[in-house]
Amino acid sequence: MSEEKSLNFIEEIIEADLASGKYQTILTRFPPEPNGYLHIGHAKSICLNFGLGLKYGGKTNLRFDDTNPVKEDTEYVDSIKEDVQWLGFNWQNELYASDYFSQLYLLAVDLIKKGLAYVDDLSAEEIATLKGTPTVPGMDSPNRNRTTEENLQLFADMKAGKYTDGEKVLRAKIDMAAPNMHLRDPLLYRIKHAHHHRTGNAWCIYPMYDFAHGQSDSIEKITHSICTLEFIPHRELYDWLIEKLEIFPSQQYEFARLNMTYTVMSKRKLLQLVTEGHVQGWDDPRMPTISGMRRRGFTAESIRNFCDKIGVARRENMIDFSLLEFCLREDLNKSALRVMGVLDPVKLIITNYQDGQTEELVSENGPDDAYGTRIVPFSKTLWVEREDFMEEAAKKWFRLAPGARVRLKSAYIVQCDGFTKDEDGIVTEIYCSYLPETKSGNDTSGISVKGTIHWVSAEHALPAEVRLYERLFKVEDPSNEERDFKEYINKDSLKVIGNAWVEPSLLEGTVTARYQFLRKGYFCFDKVSTPEKLVFNRTVTLKDAWSKEVKKY
Repeated sequence: MSEEKSLNFIEEIIEADLASGKYQTILTRFPPEPNGYLHIGHAKSICLNFGLGLKYGGKTNLRFDDTNPVKEDTEYVDSIKEDVQWLGFNWQNELYASDYFSQLYLLAVDLIKKGLAYVDDLSAEEIATLKGTPTVPGMDSPNRNRTTEENLQLFADMKAGKYTDGEKVLRAKIDMAAPNMHLRDPLLYRIKHAHHHRTGNAWCIYPMYDFAHGQSDSIEKITHSICTLEFIPHRELYDWLIEKLEIFPSQQYEFARLNMTYTVMSKRKLLQLVTEGHVQGWDDPRMPTISGMRRRGFTAESIRNFCDKIGVARRENMIDFSLLEFCLREDLNKSALRVMGVLDPVKLIITNYQDGQTEELVSENGPDDAYGTRIVPFSKTLWVEREDFMEEAAKKWFRLAPGARVRLKSAYIVQCDGFTKDEDGIVTEIYCSYLPETKSGNDTSGISVKGTIHWVSAEHALPAEVRLYERLFKVEDPSNEERDFKEYINKDSLKVIGNAWVEPSLLEGTVTARYQFLRKGYFCFDKVSTPEKLVFNRTVTLKDAWSKEVKKY
């Protein structure tokens, strides 16, 4: 009997809240800012928020935190929705912080009326100077004691567009000596004369994250607002605003974000990789973006399984990239179709096979009988991997070499009789004879061999471009502050093979299909692939070449 998985700390909180009757049902939210593409770190948050809703019979909202019109775009909105759905989740409501601009404005007015907010004329630099340090109290702004009437008029004038960007801000009036720097009269609104992707030019003042976030949670009646650890200092302000505004008491909880070896998670750094041409876009298969991973051939199930394995913790830790690859291989091993593709081809000619003859051989489609079989054409001339041949067999070499025998997958045993080389000493053709009585599935010879190699019929093979991807960075922690992270980029992270050959069954393949090229790795079609030019991405190798064993989590 399998041991039941223990609850994480957020599940414990939710179960206690439901048991006590504090909530009859839970409502969570995933609140991305539409200023970039989602990455694997966001996948952890998506799986957590939507997973909790599913587990406890609740719901999850998808809410776009679109309060900064300068950086946001509908392109990012669309990509985020596609990523969430691809991961297997559906939201209860599609919402936007901009839906609440009018309500948030009125809440800000309410704070002013209560004497808890004021309009400040100081510049960002002056505000920062007066804020003090963690050990030195801040100093009051000279505008802190403006009258309620004056603040209301100034805030209305800000909304009406009478001031330029940065000329005035709205600040909460809390405590300039508070130990928590976030409580030292934080900014609530700033002026930005910029076109918004949804509201157009209707607004020129926009709420700051700390004001929009908690109040949006409250408006939606979010029961458990789950953030990453860097928002712990913000929680006090989150609670203060809800208390002073006397609105629905949403509660914030924090968990450790995902940190992973050999990658970067910062949107700013990912944007640099794209804009400076180090990668070929947000969905480059080397990127940790969900769209990039999808293009590379990752499955949604493997990412969900990875997020489940790493769990939910209160402390930051570094997750080995090998664990993500382990989860991917585990899923692909069960689900990928088996096919044959030769990446570094050399001709193998079966000298005693009849010219012009073609056989249709039966080969397995997958790891078990449930996947059925497919027909693979076999002929006199085949493509095989150059690495499967040695001019002089080494000790324990069980593949092709003069005088050696090997089985061709799903076909016959062949014996290598010779080879030819060009003027540069490169092997161009391998000559073999086949044993007719050794046909797979009907072998009556009693002959056994230790090696089996894959192949494709040269007459029927399809030409293909194959892209082999490695990790984008050469070091475990490219984000360390000692050097520019771009100095750690792996210049060999992409190798393009233009002369590969694959079996003809792949002409009927789809972009969503996943394949195991026997003995070579897991592959998928790239989005640019066409029937006229097949293009494949290597998703992951068959074995982990980076570490000897997967860490236990």
